[in-house]
Amino acid sequence: MQLSLLPFALFAAQAAATALTYQLLAHEKACFYTATQNKDEKVAFYFAVQSGGAFDIDYEVTGPNGKYIMDGQKERQGDFVFTAQVIGEYKFCFSNEMSTFAEKFVDFEISVENEARVTLPSKQGSAPEQTSALEESLFKISGQMSTISRNQKYFRTRENRNFSTVRSTEKRIVNFSLVQILLIATMGALQVFIVRFFFQGARKGYV
Repeated sequence: MQLSLLPFALFAAQAAATALTYQLLAHEKACFYTATQNKDEKVAFYFAVQSGGAFDIDYEVTGPNGKYIMDGQKERQGDFVFTAQVIGEYKFCFSNEMSTFAEKFVDFEISVENEARVTLPSKQGSAPEQTSALEESLFKISGQMSTISRNQKYFRTRENRNFSTVRSTEKRIVNFSLVQILLIATMGALQVFIVRFFFQGARKGYV
């Protein structure tokens, strides 16, 4: 399956990002695309398997010239940043072909960012040092927001995986309990049959 991505957020004409959650069926391969408009733009790629199987997935990133940029097999999550040397369309693919029946839920985010800084307009009579200090403060806040966002993604992934493990454990406990009840009922019926068989044999011998 192949889908195209359109940027859903544009801030100061510098960054575009797309965040999605996708259900990947067994034996399925899904590809997503994003395009760069300028050379040497930074492309950030994040993904995490939220549930399904052993929480692993195969992935690969291909450039406009068909050259592999990165790939991995049976990875649970990844967080990468690379420089787009070539202008054009980049392909991000997830593969669940190694799975026999388990479907996977994958959270991923693809963002394209131009690192050029915007020059803030300075008021008349203000010192350049004040404008520079304001710029540095803004970039520090931006970095802290990015850190908070990544921590939120990490804790969300842990929560989803733990919840999936709990559901799997509950299912196994229920199945084991049902098997145990069936065995107890079978053993009880077998004991009754054996006792009745012994008493019937004793009566026949007595007669």
